[in-house]
Amino acid sequence: MERKTDFFIDGKWVAPASANDFEVINPANETPFATISLGSEADVNKAVAAAKSAFATWSTTPHDVRVGYVEKLAEIYQERIEEMATAISNEMGAPKNIASTQQAAAGLGHIKAFIRALKAFTFEHPLNEKFQTEYIMHEPIGVCGLITPWNWPMNQVTLKVIPAVGVGCTVVLKPSEIAPMSSLLFAEFMEQAGFPAGVFNLVNGDGPTVGEAMSKHPDIDMMSFTGSTRAGIAVTKSSADTVKRVSLELGGKGPNLVFADTDVAKAVKRGVLHMFNNSGQSCNAPSRMIVEKSVYGEAVEVAKSVAEAQEVGDPTQEGRQIGPVVSQAQFDKIQGLIESGIKEGATLLAGGLGRPDGLNRGYYVKPTVFADVKEDMTIAREEIFGPVLSIMSFEDEADAVRIANDTPYGLTSYVQTGDPERAKRLARQLRAGMVQMNGAGRAPGSPFGGYKQSGNGREGGEYGLIEFLEVKAVSGWPAEAAE
Repeated sequence: MERKTDFFIDGKWVAPASANDFEVINPANETPFATISLGSEADVNKAVAAAKSAFATWSTTPHDVRVGYVEKLAEIYQERIEEMATAISNEMGAPKNIASTQQAAAGLGHIKAFIRALKAFTFEHPLNEKFQTEYIMHEPIGVCGLITPWNWPMNQVTLKVIPAVGVGCTVVLKPSEIAPMSSLLFAEFMEQAGFPAGVFNLVNGDGPTVGEAMSKHPDIDMMSFTGSTRAGIAVTKSSADTVKRVSLELGGKGPNLVFADTDVAKAVKRGVLHMFNNSGQSCNAPSRMIVEKSVYGEAVEVAKSVAEAQEVGDPTQEGRQIGPVVSQAQFDKIQGLIESGIKEGATLLAGGLGRPDGLNRGYYVKPTVFADVKEDMTIAREEIFGPVLSIMSFEDEADAVRIANDTPYGLTSYVQTGDPERAKRLARQLRAGMVQMNGAGRAPGSPFGGYKQSGNGREGGEYGLIEFLEVKAVSGWPAEAAE
């Protein structure tokens, strides 16, 4: 069994202040495959001190030099991407195809997109043409505490680490203790790329100990957190006493509006498969399919058929199967929510309680679809974070918008319609940080983030850089220097 108990602090792999071994479980077989150590406040203090010391030099390093380090990192990531895919598959159960083409690839894609954004970003400029001596500067905020989740580990690590170090911040990263191996490998990439000591630091640990110590630390200038809304609230509260910036990317309960004027069968199939991708463990999953009444029956039949055809199985095998969910705790939570859907009167179309046939070990969940879901049912309100879809109906466009917005979340909304004008109207009315129309993918560098309890920051591209920058206004800038 692999043993990776050291942390990466001040450019070196160092032992924890106090040994606290923690087994990393492969969710496909429920067997430990690695041991890490959970850190303490002492480890956080050491990492923050290293980051603070490095900030003075790193923040004033020429921009093109910093970008050069990131470009070197991209080369190393590309060379070792299959190692990364294997680590992700082992720690969180993503099948080989998904681990390689989606999970590991997302990290590399973000690094490349940030390189383009960093090269294009203007850090200093006059306020406008009229006021040339009013100068605006964008400066790195300082030491950043980064907390990342287990469901898309490299997607989230790169969305935080790369813009932060790229603009001149230094960082302390706490990855999920459930899926830490990919982040430890990423730390190796950062070391191999030659980033100066203290620019990037990694401390493993749990939220109540390491996450809390980071959030309240007076020498951390910003916390960037991705995870549950409950944990995001805890980070915000712990950060309040030091008035540090807090950027949150939290949960979702994505509505997927299906109108009769679209290709219903195609739209429904696409929506179901999207919901099941990554075993439903995505904050932007389209978990509420809201269908126009005139085509509701057709939608239900298509969804049932697609769910019954969805394979579930061993992540190490080739194929288009979905893998397990990440942990026993997650499996139990999903089972409880499926049970609540049954008890509260939703119609179970496919899936249900227990593991799929033939899978007696591993945290595998049956691809599950409920129809006739009411707005006040638990499965319509709570984020399930598993392969469970709820199908509802609407009367007209206004009713569709009302149901879609009737949630404390506001991350991603989806619209399926053949009417361009309706698409534009809905995009303006849906209370979400992102709206995706008719299966369109998101462009590289497009801002990722939500409204309401889905968070308060944006990640990716230029918007992701701005999260880690302070804005300084300078009056009386010498005119000749502004030209």
